[in-house]
Amino acid sequence: MTAGTYMAAETAEAPEAFRRAALLEPGPALAPWRAAYTIARGSSDAAAAILAYEFMRESGRPTTSLPPSVFSLGEGVALADSLILLISQSGASDDLVRSAKGARALGGLVVAITNVPGSPVEQEAQTCLPIGAGPENAVPATKTVVGAVGAGTALLGALVPDYAPRARASAEVVAEAGLRPHPRSSTLRDALARAQSVYVIGRDTGFGAAQEIALKLKECCALHAEAYSASEVLHGPLQLVTEDELTILLLDTGHAETRESLDLAQARFRDNGADVHRVSPADVGAEGLTPAAAAALLLCLLYPVVRETALARGHDPDAPRTLSKVTRTT
Repeated sequence: MTAGTYMAAETAEAPEAFRRAALLEPGPALAPWRAAYTIARGSSDAAAAILAYEFMRESGRPTTSLPPSVFSLGEGVALADSLILLISQSGASDDLVRSAKGARALGGLVVAITNVPGSPVEQEAQTCLPIGAGPENAVPATKTVVGAVGAGTALLGALVPDYAPRARASAEVVAEAGLRPHPRSSTLRDALARAQSVYVIGRDTGFGAAQEIALKLKECCALHAEAYSASEVLHGPLQLVTEDELTILLLDTGHAETRESLDLAQARFRDNGADVHRVSPADVGAEGLTPAAAAALLLCLLYPVVRETALARGHDPDAPRTLSKVTRTT
């Protein structure tokens, strides 16, 4: 089979996976909650980061990440009146199974977002939102990451009813716009193919998307890439531009509140000689999206670029040499 065949097919399915998951009906009303915690690893943790920003903005309640080791290596933490959003494509990692079991025992309402029906994580959760993206054969997750974000927005719509119509409308836009190739995809591929180090920069939900794209550049392209907030990157990491040939990929969700921060980061890096590329949903004519949907669309637009970059650098993005589909961790 030709290198990258699976990833090509699965990234093409990602926009519809987002739409379908975003239209899920989570079921009966959930119990009152005062805070939410996400538990995930890898690409699922990037999806969780996108959702955390959206949950805080829309609900006004704190939402933050809990490391699985709190439960897999420790005794856990008190979680009464807390919503636990546990994201795992496979639902099979031992530490996440232990986290679901431990969080539930300590008073949390565990909602699992998984892609494999009947997985061990699903069995330990009180509620499950199935991503429903179908089998994913490439080792790096793509359509299931985007689908996880969609499922999270469906959950948020059930918790915050005013959000639901905006989320559903945005899902329809992502399903259509996500199939368009980015107009500068060749330029982006060429820049990444020759890059030595990459900063992927975003803000708010765009920072979660940056975490995912940086991970994909490592996984698929064996390219050193790090994700930063547009604000945090100026507090120290900017200095590397004086020594290394840095390529900067700015992920702009189009959210008005983040524009000034992204503009400043772009100017500072360009003034210091970095090769800067900015990507936005507006590049494919998509506007008016919720920030989470905008982040998901950015992933849909950039996954094909990552695939092409991997091939240009001599790697098979379907099967990175050191990785496996299910990562067993404790």
